[in-house]
Amino acid sequence: MIRGYRPGDLRDLYRVCLQTGRNGGDATPLYRDHKLLGHVHAAPYALFEPSLAFVAEDAAGVGGYVIGALDSRAFEQRMEAEWWPPLRLRHAEPDIAVRQRWTRDEQIAYLIHEPLRPDDELIADFPSHLHIDLLPRFQGGGNGRRLIAAQLAALRDRGSRGVHFHVNAGNRRALGFYHHLGFTDLRPGEMHTLGMRLR
Repeated sequence: MIRGYRPGDLRDLYRVCLQTGRNGGDATPLYRDHKLLGHVHAAPYALFEPSLAFVAEDAAGVGGYVIGALDSRAFEQRMEAEWWPPLRLRHAEPDIAVRQRWTRDEQIAYLIHEPLRPDDELIADFPSHLHIDLLPRFQGGGNGRRLIAAQLAALRDRGSRGVHFHVNAGNRRALGFYHHLGFTDLRPGEMHTLGMRLR
């Protein structure tokens, strides 16, 4: 079942984010703090833009989600005002001089202090962005397609001109899936940027 996000789903979003955080595989063994990935990549979207959050659920529970932001710049500003400050107090910024020796936790902690920010050229045409994660049992049965369809419909209803997101360039299966759905390559690189115009 694909349905809208409910506040009680937040713990599941953290869990799914962690269990798909290794290029789609389980990242649980890689992190000491199992909430770090969710702090950066999942929770704030559900909390700040719940109308753009949808989950895939079966009898065993929530196993996938799509989340997004209508206006990436406005979302970034809200994160800076409300989300990052308390997290920065709890997670020290790692020393950039020893970056090659950072743990996985330190890599994510750095993103708390120095969040990735899309440039103006990208968001001029693709102001919205999304994230989607699915556990293996939800893959290959059309759930990803249905989640994306729900997200795109919600973005269109709210007047978005276009949406973008990032995929690890090594995740060829995911790239093929998104191309099949009609997303186009915007910027190649280690983190591949894809997008779709919505009007």
